[in-house]
Amino acid sequence: MRKIIFLSTILPSAILIILLFVFSSEKEKISDVNYQDAFRKNYKIFSPIIPESVDFAGENAPLNIFYIREKLDEEILRNTYFHSSTIGLIKRSNRWFPLIEPILSENNIPEDFKYLALIESGFENVVSPKGARGFWQFMEKTAREYGLEVNDAIDERYNVEKSTKAACKCLLDFYDEFKNWTLVAAAYNTGKRRIRESLEKQKVNNYYDLYLNEETSQYVFRILAIKTIIESPTRYGFYLREADLYPPVPTKKIKVTKTIPDLYEFASMHKINYRTLKMFNPWLRTDKLPDKSGRTYFIKIPKTGYFKYDKLDKQVKDYDRIFNDTLTVDELN
Repeated sequence: MRKIIFLSTILPSAILIILLFVFSSEKEKISDVNYQDAFRKNYKIFSPIIPESVDFAGENAPLNIFYIREKLDEEILRNTYFHSSTIGLIKRSNRWFPLIEPILSENNIPEDFKYLALIESGFENVVSPKGARGFWQFMEKTAREYGLEVNDAIDERYNVEKSTKAACKCLLDFYDEFKNWTLVAAAYNTGKRRIRESLEKQKVNNYYDLYLNEETSQYVFRILAIKTIIESPTRYGFYLREADLYPPVPTKKIKVTKTIPDLYEFASMHKINYRTLKMFNPWLRTDKLPDKSGRTYFIKIPKTGYFKYDKLDKQVKDYDRIFNDTLTVDELN
């Protein structure tokens, strides 16, 4: 009797548990299959298209050579999928290219060198592990050689106009020796002497045939990759509107011919805060501007109201236009 009662009460429960286990396991399997299928259908990663041709300062890269093509492919791949970094480069280039381009032109430097400055610093006032500073990443000794003032209170490596002019002098100096802009770019990275000696030892006459250290071997390809993406961003999946880019900020220059003992007070006199003063003049390294030598300096401050976005936005033409493309936001939807 007890056995019958046991079987009538326990056995159905056991069977139910087994069925639930089988059912839940089957359900889980079905769910995993559906999930994997949905993942496969909806998540796709593509290898970016390599352009048919690409040049630096008018010199075409020989993409028919397999290792040249693959070096470019590596850099385009890296910059295409490092989204946050590349978007930042695109945004900041919109602010700084208009300032740098005329200086390059005035000094007969090919416009493509703006991309060299971009990959050197990302248009941020970074300091390299070796101590290079500013958009053009000058070392202190080299900066002084090309006319920049560098001391405890003033560091003109952070002055965009002056450092760009100094970079032009440096690039022209390199071009006088190599007569080739791609070699000039490589020399900017690794030094004129190393490029000269490498050309002589390896008995070649161009960058693409040289065997160099890893960084310099990639250097020109980094420039080519970011140039390719910025010139055709939508081709590589970057759909930024004109409104998404960082606009240039109109400024005015204040001529200074004597020491400024208190930059906090100077900022207040010109109706800006100290933070804004330092942002537009990072070459001022302390809270004073000493001028014992009687030099003339120009301090930049934003024109009235132009540090506010509502006024900057009014400068943006084709607000919803996709950067470097004819598509609009409406056409994308």
